[in-house]
Amino acid sequence: MQACKATPEVLFGKEIARLRRRVGISQEELGFRAEVHRTYISQLERGIKSPTLNMLLKLSRALKASASRLVATVERRL
Repeated sequence: MQACKATPEVLFGKEIARLRRRVGISQEELGFRAEVHRTYISQLERGIKSPTLNMLLKLSRALKASASRLVATVERRL
């Protein structure tokens, strides 16, 4: 039996959480910086929600990371 691969949403969420911890901020602070509610950040990190391009850019700015690198990291892990 083959193991189930993580979805892009789950991988993206894990990468957002990793970057957020690296910067040393809470979900609430990331939400403030990206101009969204902290529950949306939580949903992204758990792979429940998938961000729009605009949100991807806001998150990358808030995390001081390149949006292209964030996406490339997810793509490599698929």
